[in-house]
Amino acid sequence: MDINCVIVDSADPDRLAAFWSELLDRPVVSRSGPYIWLERRNGLGVGFQRTDGSKPAKNRLHLDLESEDPAAEQARVEALGGRRLTEYDPGGFLVMADPEGNEFCIIPKGPFELDDEGRAHYLTADAQAT
Repeated sequence: MDINCVIVDSADPDRLAAFWSELLDRPVVSRSGPYIWLERRNGLGVGFQRTDGSKPAKNRLHLDLESEDPAAEQARVEALGGRRLTEYDPGGFLVMADPEGNEFCIIPKGPFELDDEGRAHYLTADAQAT
């Protein structure tokens, strides 16, 4: 089997699709029933499904987005309406949330070190302070 699509449940799929469309530079390409779809790339689709329930707790599954400059992407995420989740700072990962609270990490492109406890150390003091 292969992963075909990542589907995100959403109270406001228009807003969430707009956020992720800008963040991933994937235009919204279609709407079908309760779904809004971003452009498929590298065989992977991203869709947003209208749901009535809210997100009650930490995601059991999250995306890792890679970037040459994680700190710059943090600023971009915040400008688009997302936020940093500082409660995860002890793990050393840059953990963000979209406008509905869905968590995702921004990691550096290429390899980075983890210590024996699984903590990352790629963030600079300036990135951690913001």
